[in-house]
Amino acid sequence: MRIFKKFIKYYKPYRFLFYMDLFCALLVSAVDLSFPLILNILNRGLFLGEAQNIIKTIGYVGIGLLAMYVVRYFAQYFITSWGHIMGARMESDMRRDLFSHLQKLSFSYYDKNNTGDMMSRIVSDLFDISELAHHGPENIFMSVLKLSGAFFILLLLNVKLTLILIAVTVGMILFSFYRNKRMRAVFLDNRMKISGVNSRVQDSLAGIRVVKSFVNEAYENEKFEESNQHFLHSKNKSYRAMGGYMAGNSFFQGLFYTIIIVVGGILIAKDELVSTDLALYVLYVNIYMNPIELLLNFTEQFQKGYAGFRRFTEILDTEPDITDAPHAAVLKNVKGDIEYRNVSFSYEDSVKVLNHINVQIKAGETMALVGPSGGGKTTFCSLLPRFYEVTDGAVLIDGQDIRSLTLNSLRSAIGIVQQEVYIFAGSIKENIAYGRLEATDAEIEEAAANANIHEFICALPDGYDTYVGERGTRLSGGQKQRIAIARVFLKNPKILILDEATSALDNESERYIQQSLERLSENRTTIVIAHRLSTIRNADEIVVLTDEGIAERGKHEELLKNNGTYARYYNMQFEGIEGK
Repeated sequence: MRIFKKFIKYYKPYRFLFYMDLFCALLVSAVDLSFPLILNILNRGLFLGEAQNIIKTIGYVGIGLLAMYVVRYFAQYFITSWGHIMGARMESDMRRDLFSHLQKLSFSYYDKNNTGDMMSRIVSDLFDISELAHHGPENIFMSVLKLSGAFFILLLLNVKLTLILIAVTVGMILFSFYRNKRMRAVFLDNRMKISGVNSRVQDSLAGIRVVKSFVNEAYENEKFEESNQHFLHSKNKSYRAMGGYMAGNSFFQGLFYTIIIVVGGILIAKDELVSTDLALYVLYVNIYMNPIELLLNFTEQFQKGYAGFRRFTEILDTEPDITDAPHAAVLKNVKGDIEYRNVSFSYEDSVKVLNHINVQIKAGETMALVGPSGGGKTTFCSLLPRFYEVTDGAVLIDGQDIRSLTLNSLRSAIGIVQQEVYIFAGSIKENIAYGRLEATDAEIEEAAANANIHEFICALPDGYDTYVGERGTRLSGGQKQRIAIARVFLKNPKILILDEATSALDNESERYIQQSLERLSENRTTIVIAHRLSTIRNADEIVVLTDEGIAERGKHEELLKNNGTYARYYNMQFEGIEGK
């Protein structure tokens, strides 16, 4: 019922289309039910009269029937066209809600879920739901009308024969109910298995360069075939279930006709039924059976749509674990003072990544984080914009707990340049403008100049309109990094996080980017995660972070004199270089 109520709310904006669809279904059903009655009236009246009277009257009958079927034509057109349009609009609304909700979910959700599975829910699941949204009410409404109308007329024709058909119908319903329960589980399994296929495809194609560089195409084919075979096995189960369902119901339909012939013959022999009425009875049994066949065909659609909508609601029911507090304040006039006050953090049930960290960074200062992989450096930085929530303690900006601030204002004050830059498919201009969507062309070019990439862009045939390819495949690592820096220049935040922004670059690219980063860091509070220790000599404070907490802290010269962890890292990188 909860899922049903959520489904119903998507009809509300399209109530007119919905009611018109049902009204047209009513017209179609009325026309289909009326034809055998009209034929029966003609057989019992007009066709028993004189030939001249038949010829005189039949033209008017033809005009009436033609008018009736013209009405049916327009009603059927509305059902097929605007009914589907209503379903497509509902699908669009669901897709919008699903995508919008995915944007709200925290990093922890994406840590646990696969992109391919989410794509499956946005595309294939929602298509099945839209088909259900259109055909569901319409098919049920038409079926109820035809079943009840045909049943009433069958009762009028012969009560005994109709009561026997009711008993067969009850058996058919019980059989369908039993089979439906099995099919529901099978179709839900179908949706999960096709998500597995989508996930495998997305993962393999996203890493296609790695696949080819290691000549592992055959291995990827094997992995895909495994998922593909799981899906095939699930589909086979669904088709076997459907086969039993359809064959069983076909048997019941045959039973209907067998009973009509046998019982009808007995009733005719006893003068309780006229043979012409038996012919009319068969016509109405066909109408009676038509909605049953419609419902049988609809069953597969319902199961697919229901399974898809359940998966759809699973995401919508997932609450973001990081949201604005009820009375969150807007972060204004940011100075950039940062404090980590007794901060601890762990990923769900794992061991603590950060344990009782206390750090203060004054506005405009630069603090560098160094240490082994897994020591918590990136996690330390991710807590500042609330990508993850602290387990204990508090993070403060300008003396305000970041949990008391709105997420938009908090993240607007922070700029991040990461080691692995994400470039969107589109132009260079669009990628830089991502830092501030309303920026002018002049501001975009100024940001690019500050990032040392303006001249390179101007040398391209299409300049700032150059298409960069999916994930920026047409750009080098250094070029992508400078575009990312230009984005942050355009955003112009008071707080800056540099997450190993130069560690994967060649020396020339590093020199260009280091100049850009130094320019970007001016008059901003900066946290640097450093891999190359040569880039942080001038930091106001260097913090050595390990899995046990803060091992050392101080300036570059002080830490070298202490001859501790930092000095060991430094000597490992520069041993034999500085003496040359």
